[in-house]
Amino acid sequence: MNHVNLKPGERLDDLQLSGYGIIQDPSRFCFGVDAVLLTDFTRVKKGECVLDLGTGTGVIPILLEAKTKGARFTGLEIQEESADMARRSVEYNRLQEKVDIVTGDIKEAAEIFKTASFDVITVNPPYMLEQHGLKNAGDARTIARHEVLCTLEDILRESAKILPESKGRFYMIHKPFRLVEIFQKMCHYKIEPKRIQFVHSYVDKEPTMVMIEGMKGGNSRVTVEPPVILYP
Repeated sequence: MNHVNLKPGERLDDLQLSGYGIIQDPSRFCFGVDAVLLTDFTRVKKGECVLDLGTGTGVIPILLEAKTKGARFTGLEIQEESADMARRSVEYNRLQEKVDIVTGDIKEAAEIFKTASFDVITVNPPYMLEQHGLKNAGDARTIARHEVLCTLEDILRESAKILPESKGRFYMIHKPFRLVEIFQKMCHYKIEPKRIQFVHSYVDKEPTMVMIEGMKGGNSRVTVEPPVILYP
């Protein structure tokens, strides 16, 4: 059994995949079904390199390593406490040769990483605009849910700088009520929407999430995939 180094308040959760586990602190923020859905939606080809922006405790790079044949996975996280948990999860799962966790700001991602150094970017960003029900701007849960430390604009601007000019792919899960804004900003930064898939809690309810694939410099053609129904 792998050794796990837990700090007070932390727990080790079973990812139910490849025997992997992840260290989380329930008082800060724990990953949800959106992160798992995004890894199912994301297409990573053999040998590709993936960057996850705002990786939190590193669940998306770890799941993508298990689900795909990608060569290298990197997570960027601004909160050192979360990045530290992510690194310890990488060590617990013995993935140091394939998964890197970098502490840094999404707004400076293009300065941290080289242009065209990643084939794929993933992001499960804060969904809510800063003014929506904001209470404590420094709280880890607030940072995960609200655009306090980075905005949609920051994410797309930096992704456009990092992805290669052709065939670079961008994957994001977000809220349907911001879809028009998302498409406008993606097109502005020449990340063309190529696939979208709505997520519904129940078949007769409105979608609660939407997943989007964009291609840097891609042609204007989008495919709407059959919806995901969480509770059929």
